[in-house]
Amino acid sequence: MNDPGLDEPIHEHSKDVEQDRKDELEVQREDEQAFLDPRLIAINTISLIVALVANIALLLNMARRLSFAVAQPITIVGWFISSILLIALVFAASFGLELPGEDRALTQAFYYAIIAAALYFIIAALMSVTVYGAYKGHYPQEFKLTMSQRTLMLQTISFMVYMLFGALVFYKVEGWQYLDAVYFVNYTLLTIGIGSYAPQTHTGRALLFPYAIGGIVILGLVVGSIRSLVLERGKKKLGSRMVEKKRVQLIKKMQKKGEHKKLTPIGSKEQADELGMTERERRKFEFELMRQIQEQASTRQKWNALFISGSAWMVLWFVGAVVFWKAEHQQEWSYFGALYFAYTSLLTIGYGDYKNFSNSGKPAFVFWSLLAVPTLTIVISNMGDTVVKGIRDLTDYLGEFTILPGESPTRQRAKTLVKSAASRFGKDQDKENLMDEPPGLIGEKEKQGKQGPKRETLATDHIAREFEQQELEDANEAARRGDQVAKEAHEYHYQLIREFRNVLKHLGETPPRQYTYEEWAWYLKLMGEDEENHSSHRKAPVNPRSEKHGQPDMQQATTDDSEQGKRQWSWIGNRSPLMGEQDEPEWVLERLSITLERELKKRHEEERKKNVNVDTKKEKPPSSSGSSKTME
Repeated sequence: MNDPGLDEPIHEHSKDVEQDRKDELEVQREDEQAFLDPRLIAINTISLIVALVANIALLLNMARRLSFAVAQPITIVGWFISSILLIALVFAASFGLELPGEDRALTQAFYYAIIAAALYFIIAALMSVTVYGAYKGHYPQEFKLTMSQRTLMLQTISFMVYMLFGALVFYKVEGWQYLDAVYFVNYTLLTIGIGSYAPQTHTGRALLFPYAIGGIVILGLVVGSIRSLVLERGKKKLGSRMVEKKRVQLIKKMQKKGEHKKLTPIGSKEQADELGMTERERRKFEFELMRQIQEQASTRQKWNALFISGSAWMVLWFVGAVVFWKAEHQQEWSYFGALYFAYTSLLTIGYGDYKNFSNSGKPAFVFWSLLAVPTLTIVISNMGDTVVKGIRDLTDYLGEFTILPGESPTRQRAKTLVKSAASRFGKDQDKENLMDEPPGLIGEKEKQGKQGPKRETLATDHIAREFEQQELEDANEAARRGDQVAKEAHEYHYQLIREFRNVLKHLGETPPRQYTYEEWAWYLKLMGEDEENHSSHRKAPVNPRSEKHGQPDMQQATTDDSEQGKRQWSWIGNRSPLMGEQDEPEWVLERLSITLERELKKRHEEERKKNVNVDTKKEKPPSSSGSSKTME
């Protein structure tokens, strides 16, 4: 049991120290209010109100509650006005006020105003360019947010509201200045833990338990949404460009080597004898070339993404260190010390030996850390696809030959390793993955990485199964009637629906499914395309021609056009199904649906004409013949 005679003086002294600190803060607030011009407060209030109106207009436009033509001028003009008012406020506070004393410093609000003015102006300028492009027809005149974009927007707003509201609570409980409380909750929720501020009251410490957990969860959701939105969408768009670039390089290389004849459709037996391959074999050669292009483009895209995100991380590190070095000059930080502080903060280590104490350093840290932590997450994710994957594969290979051998013999493992290395450099293709039979109706290939079917997919599959059963019954009925034409038509419809159901199961797989050449040949045959028939094939162009609308002919596999009919294409051409941002199962499913719809409309039209002919025959009166007979 503690001696109250010893504890009481210590307790009283700590209370006195805390009270003295609160008195100093109160005196500081009174001094700030005494020299604060009411006109500056009015300008700041107007800027805040205008900025809120501009943000609300933008949100209403994204929610499709306000038209593009009305919302965008309000948003752009509002942000420009807010930026100009804040810039004027900053200049007035810097040069228009005479403050007594030599140790006076500008508050954190001054530096937050600079950051806000810069953001308002930059975003308003960028949106002006977007609006100009929209009116010129380069962009759509409305924001059609996807579900992931809406989720990210709501999560970001929720995180900012949560952080600012939490700062308000700790400002009241701990007696801090509000912007100091913002600084505290920022490094708390980002799990940096610098230690410049810490709750001193039991109430503040008790509130920290639920508040920190809730904020970290929301931050995790935001970072996850940023990762999925930036990485997944970026991978598709950047991957398509990389594939197109590699495709053009390969065609030019083959032309220089005189191998361009392998890219020309074979229309005669003489051409086949000259090349030593049939048209189907030539198309398979094209297909395998395209797979090599995809593999090389994917590898390069991953390393490019790592380089870009890593460069952004390095810029944030070095530039942030410069800012903190200059902001904390009164602490006599060296640049290396600022670099050390920025590094430990970026990695959310937060030793606490270096801390921001200046009014310029704290706002800079809040803004910088909100950019740095998501950037670090993207860097780590890109490393998982490149560096970490290489280390993991190397560890697995070493384990196979040392302490963790697999079930296969050592010679077989060595062959597999050599074959895998050769395929990585494009010197060999994995022939074992190619099927010798078509999928679905005759055979189905199982792959790893499947996900559970979605509710919408299950509902569509149920409807398709009903149609499939009906077509099978109609085919059997036609066979009993001896109607061979109707029997073949119903069997064709049955196969289309059956394959539709099989491809439907491939949607949403991770990684996206890639079909073999035999699978593609089977699906194309169901769609009316024959890989052995050269009439629908063409030599892959190096530079796609321009269409009538002036846009490059870069659409993905437009092998069937309602205006132009069948269109010729190549596996390594710009119209290839392997080009573009659409996954292969999505493309196949869409084309099977179009083919099935066309066939069902055709059958419906034939049945309608047949019924009309039957009705016409029923309504036609019998012809009367003469009753007189010729007498001989």
